[in-house]
Amino acid sequence: MRPSSEPKTQGVAVFDFDGTSIGGQSGSLFTRYLFRNHIMSPCRLARLIWWGVRYKLHLPYRQDEARELVFGALGEKSAEEVDAVMARFYDEVLAPLYRPRAVEEAARCHAAGLTVLLVSATFEPIAARAAKALGADGFVATRMERNAAGDYTGEVDGPVIAGAEKYQAVVRWCDEHFGPGNWSLEAAYADHHSDADLLARARRPYAVCPGKTLAVAARRNGWPILDWKTGSRAGRS
Repeated sequence: MRPSSEPKTQGVAVFDFDGTSIGGQSGSLFTRYLFRNHIMSPCRLARLIWWGVRYKLHLPYRQDEARELVFGALGEKSAEEVDAVMARFYDEVLAPLYRPRAVEEAARCHAAGLTVLLVSATFEPIAARAAKALGADGFVATRMERNAAGDYTGEVDGPVIAGAEKYQAVVRWCDEHFGPGNWSLEAAYADHHSDADLLARARRPYAVCPGKTLAVAARRNGWPILDWKTGSRAGRS
């Protein structure tokens, strides 16, 4: 029999970061870290809190605004200094928060022949470390703009990787690495209702430690609910 010339379709498993791979939200934790270390002013902190209130209440807000407020606190530092702050934050705060079940599941996906991709709204330098800890093959995250000298401008470069943009980011990464039509989204793991679009596009969607809104959507759609806080599986209901 003549071997098929059809390119093999590569299966992909996508893992969210905040609240899924780790037990916490890197954005709010980074804000507190900067404030505790006297890098962020009380006024800037208040503006970020107000952004969070608008987000929670579904009032008008820009995704870019929160990231720009955070990076504004780092505005006097060089890119090397900013990256060093994020590295210290990751090591001191985020590294202890990994959920063992997330790391185990990523390893299981690898064993099944899937490419593991971390997708997050967090900043790229943090996501790069997170992807390595998770054992992911790659990552997509929010990129901050740099000027000609290589220093951060404080502006977001491209879209914030949140909400429906997460799936679009997956498409761009997979099309670049495998070619359009040569990959499939086999599994997705996420915790927040804004990730519902990503989950709905996966062959096997998993709601991990979901908030109330996503839990309702998961039950309605028959998506398994995984409790990675304790390692148990709530299952379908």
